Amino acid sequence: MMQILLLEDDLQLGKALQAALSQCEFQPVWVRLAADATELLQNKDFKAALMDIGLQDGSGLDVLAWLRRSGHTLPVMMLTARDSLSDRIHGLDSGADDYLAKPFAIPELISRLRALCRRSAGFAQQVWQVGDISIDPSRQRVGVNDVVVDLSAREYKLLLELARHAGRFVTRSNLEAVVFGDETTIESNALEVDVHHLRKRLGAQRIRTIRGVGYLLEDGT
Repeated sequence: MMQILLLEDDLQLGKALQAALSQCEFQPVWVRLAADATELLQNKDFKAALMDIGLQDGSGLDVLAWLRRSGHTLPVMMLTARDSLSDRIHGLDSGADDYLAKPFAIPELISRLRALCRRSAGFAQQVWQVGDISIDPSRQRVGVNDVVVDLSAREYKLLLELARHAGRFVTRSNLEAVVFGDETTIESNALEVDVHHLRKRLGAQRIRTIRGVGYLLEDGT
């Protein structure tokens, strides 16, 4: 059984999710307050987390931000009644791995949660595999069809962040924060240049542009 943190303050929905998850391969630990979720995350190991945004004592985004500042890479799916593009981008920029708007079908939520856990389990291995791209973080080594590809430091950070979200778009602001960090002088097209170079090394078809949003690394499925 995979232990899952469920942060949802709606009593009816929380009970329904707890029951549905328990009937699958998950063991949900359900809390309704951000403070309780933070305490649990400090003291227990979870395979993933489902977090509502609107809470009685704050926001699930605050819990998520704390989690990422603490260095946790726990897969997180945000649950929210907000469905505008700006809200989704804000959630993903805050470090969410997926975003599901209410009302949703519970079978879809469970399917997405399984995908998050599979992806996380794969990246916990020594070598990450995204389609025919292999990434060895311990040696910072990248291969395509077992042929080693040389990348600059920035190209490698860009690929790593895209691979962590393989099959889903990553916003431009998120990528810039990861790739450029605290650099103070950044050309306006610097990210596009790095993406262009990465495409040349990996194959142009592997990285897709989502105009006005960001980029997506095809996961090979």
